[in-house]
This record gives sequence, C-alpha cells and structure tokens, in this order.
Amino acid sequence: MLSQLENADMKRSETPCSLNLQDSKLFKEFQEEREEILRHKWLESERAGYDIGFERALIDWRLKHRSKWLKARKQNNS
Repeated sequence: MLSQLENADMKRSETPCSLNLQDSKLFKEFQEEREEILRHKWLESERAGYDIGFERALIDWRLKHRSKWLKARKQNNS
C-alpha cells in the first residue's frame, strides 16, 4: 500500500507542468555548455592518459575557454 506522501508525489507528477524546462533558452544554453565541458574533459583526459574527472574539466574549461565560448556564441546568435 502506498503511503500518503508517495500518493501525493504521484498526483503531483501527473499534473501537467506549465513550464517545460527542456524547451527553455536557459536549459538549452546549459546543455550546450555541458557538452563543451564534456568535450574538454575527453580531450584533456586523452592528453593526460587518464580520466581527469568532470569537476577538474569544468574548472579548467571555465578558466580557459568559457569567456571565448560565450563571446562566439553571442556573435553566432546575433
């Protein structure tokens, strides 16, 4: 038997959401940035000869590449 809390969660998840986050501009930008970080992680891991991990790749990419990526992205969207 489902608890009242589980029942409430099920009803809430069945309710249609008026805001679909996956269609939002912010979410799409997040996804594109994440893909760039994952690409950087792969390249740097290949160079190092081991998996450098997401956190290290994130920090490295943000310090070295994010500002250029944002500038290029802004120019492409204009």
